[in-house]
Amino acid sequence: MADKELDNLYWVPPDEFTAQRTKLTKAAKDRGDAAAAKRMSAARKPTTAAWIVNRLVLGHKDAKQRLGDLGERLHAAHTSMDGDRIRDLSAEQHGLVNALARTAFEVADVKNPSSAVRDDVTGTLQAAVADPEVRHRLGRLTKPERWSGFGMFGDAVAVSTATRAAKATAEATQSRPKPANQRLDKLREAVASAERAKTEADATLSEREA
Repeated sequence: MADKELDNLYWVPPDEFTAQRTKLTKAAKDRGDAAAAKRMSAARKPTTAAWIVNRLVLGHKDAKQRLGDLGERLHAAHTSMDGDRIRDLSAEQHGLVNALARTAFEVADVKNPSSAVRDDVTGTLQAAVADPEVRHRLGRLTKPERWSGFGMFGDAVAVSTATRAAKATAEATQSRPKPANQRLDKLREAVASAERAKTEADATLSEREA
């Protein structure tokens, strides 16, 4: 019961959220469900972008599954270091994120979103592809999500950039032997830096396309 009520709560527009939360909390108390009442009262009001993504997921149950499926395939491609597969899946990622973003604005009946809201929506969907924890929160988000840049996900641009950065770091350290763990940390830092730069570039591109 509480899960369904929370879905209803995160479906309503942000300006109706507080009133709906009060109503649902009272209803739970009236029927003697203290646990549900506590969950309702603790629910936080979402931002506009978070609400738009919540509506997408609550209204289209397959959206989370599609994001998860793509995320798993990207993870497998990165694990196997399959560059061709990564490039193909990266193109699919951009297409899926853009398509779901358009659907999200339609479901929320937001016809002219600001560039900031559009960027937050696409950024959240991109993060959902890369991060299973973000996917788990979809439907009850309270704020936009951003991929931190860590992990095995990203597109071909991030992979090629990260590879070059890692190679340069490795070459620089060859003349000065260091413990394996320290060299690995350096490589990870280079990859993370390149991936963060790629994420920022994606956000800028989305804003310019909008």
